[in-house]
Amino acid sequence: MRRYGTAVAVGLLVALALTGCRAPAGLDADITDDWPALAAPQRVVPAAGTCHLGTQDVGHLGGYQPVDCARSHRTETMHVGTLTGAHATRDTPPASGTPARLTARAECDREVRRAVGGDWRAARLGLTVVFPSPAAWRGGARWFRCDLSEIRGLDEPGVIPRTGSLRGALKGDGDLRLGCFNPTVAGGDVEAMVPVSCTARHHAEFVGVWQADGLSHAQLRRGDERVHRGCLRLLAAYTGVPDDGNLRFHAGSIFYHPREREWRDGNRGVQCFLWLDDRAPTRSLKGAGTRGLPLR
Repeated sequence: MRRYGTAVAVGLLVALALTGCRAPAGLDADITDDWPALAAPQRVVPAAGTCHLGTQDVGHLGGYQPVDCARSHRTETMHVGTLTGAHATRDTPPASGTPARLTARAECDREVRRAVGGDWRAARLGLTVVFPSPAAWRGGARWFRCDLSEIRGLDEPGVIPRTGSLRGALKGDGDLRLGCFNPTVAGGDVEAMVPVSCTARHHAEFVGVWQADGLSHAQLRRGDERVHRGCLRLLAAYTGVPDDGNLRFHAGSIFYHPREREWRDGNRGVQCFLWLDDRAPTRSLKGAGTRGLPLR
């Protein structure tokens, strides 16, 4: 009966349209005016100041499930930016090493520094720049996320769960900051950097981040002399030892460089450490001068 009744109603409307007659009283001849208009599609834009249970390399909508930063989490979105101009006209999300990625990375570096109160590379922190998925990009999404995580250490970059926001984390002397270490050296290569208190006997100390602009990643891997020289300049400023021809006789240097993909995407920061193979001080050498760091 229901199918028969529907067929009759449609047949009647068709007949009315063909004959030009008016519809009987009480019958609405317009079958299109009672449907609500479809809402415009809403693009999901991530929010800064939110935390996440997992980590993402690509911002798939299904994986975006922000939580309160007071809960245990693995990443925190410190900043959300937008690609504009020529960077936004691409058909796909920007690939590694492209100008769009370099632009986003530079903005993330700048904004994350402001948020945490210092260079995030001077601490046990890792920065990931997350772009929309290809489907979201085709739908018009042009945002990028600057996600920060706490990592285990120099030799164990795995993300570890934490509670609480990382905002302002480097404004004081917290345990996230890189400090003193005892390196494990074999055949002239550093195999591991074991963190220790600076009041314990140690052979290495973090002195700063050197920007290795103008060098290739291959030159970094080979231990280019310019990298060591850059780290020695930071060592001199950190310890108060004169930056002259005798500097290398006060201490040596150890450096950690970014992985190749990070390098392609714009991270040029090299983490520099002073190294003493013949002595083991039990204090920080910051500002120690030539008395605390005499010629070897």
